[in-house]
Amino acid sequence: MPNSNNNKFKIPIGPQHPALKEPEGFSVALKGEKILGVDIRLGYNHRGIEKACEDRSYIQDIYLIERVCGICSHSHATCFVQAVEEIAKLDVPKRALYIRTIIGELERIHSHLLWLGVAGHEIGFDTLLMYTWRDREVVMDILAMLTGNRVNYGVNVIGGVKRDITPEQVKDVLKAMDTLEERTKYYIGIGTTETTIVKRLSGVGVVSYEDALKLGAVGPTARASGVKRDVRHDDPYAAYGEISFDVITDNHNDVYGRTIVRLKELMESYKIVRQALKNIPEGALSVKAPRSIPAGEAISRYEAPRGEDVHFVKSNGTEKPERVKLRAPTLANVQAVKHMLKDRFLADMPIVIAAIDPCFSCTDRMVYVDHLDSGDTDVMTWESLRKYGIEWHKKHGVDFSKG
Repeated sequence: MPNSNNNKFKIPIGPQHPALKEPEGFSVALKGEKILGVDIRLGYNHRGIEKACEDRSYIQDIYLIERVCGICSHSHATCFVQAVEEIAKLDVPKRALYIRTIIGELERIHSHLLWLGVAGHEIGFDTLLMYTWRDREVVMDILAMLTGNRVNYGVNVIGGVKRDITPEQVKDVLKAMDTLEERTKYYIGIGTTETTIVKRLSGVGVVSYEDALKLGAVGPTARASGVKRDVRHDDPYAAYGEISFDVITDNHNDVYGRTIVRLKELMESYKIVRQALKNIPEGALSVKAPRSIPAGEAISRYEAPRGEDVHFVKSNGTEKPERVKLRAPTLANVQAVKHMLKDRFLADMPIVIAAIDPCFSCTDRMVYVDHLDSGDTDVMTWESLRKYGIEWHKKHGVDFSKG
């Protein structure tokens, strides 16, 4: 609706909109075609996964956690089991750690190729979409061969992995890496020389190095602003501490830079997969894990394709966790989106949002609103939510005041 100034408008985009692949709400303040500010509303895909984990066993939770995101299913599952393994003090076999690394990098390749196609589609370059999604089939077929699934791979167990990689499969994976590497070189050439891409993406969605740090950006979004942060390098997990690779950064600070970072990260992923397959040690795939995990808590970090994924797990000594908390990379990057859009044009909005590779299902947040008889609404504050939680646990036999 227009306000008192006839040139200023506030329009809703979403939760259902052709430019959005998932339901998300954006309230955009405009003056003409220029964006004055954006309010983002989360929670349209709230599925209560964190709460559901508390009512299920750790084994069941692995499969539930995988379904936080289809594209990052291995990322979430690995992040979760790492936390549980730390609490249980399990020494995961090296072969299992290498297999987790291989599946993780194949997932990153799949994600980045998917993103490149979506980015092409958002700027009207549908030929790029067709090419990259054709190549995406190559890596999805490899994932299906190794795990039995194209999505939600189900490889992880607490204490290791459930599937091995055979010598015959190694040959097929290496062949696929050669094919994808050649095609990625072609995409890098297009991305750095094609006028349509360079001009359309340059100077759009700008976030400086300082702002990227201040806004807590992660993954390719941060690295495209010169922030050299990558959990695989800074806090190695799985087999990354024994593998050589470069942390890709760029200083364009815009959507073009985020495109270059992802393209070059594909080349690093091919390198990582080859090293892991060459150096994978012999040995067991898993160690025996107890059904009841000892009391304790742990935070696990994982470099998902979109950026740092964080899982917190608290155990109370039973077969079910007392608390599971997720912070997916989209939630970390969503504040940067508001900054990217300010003073830009409305036509830039689809590609700026797409540039963080958003997964709004991963944000999984909600606000509790109680409609009172008077017609007023009462929004739960953090303190009232805390009190509500304490009282809820008291009714179920847990009194924290006695601890």
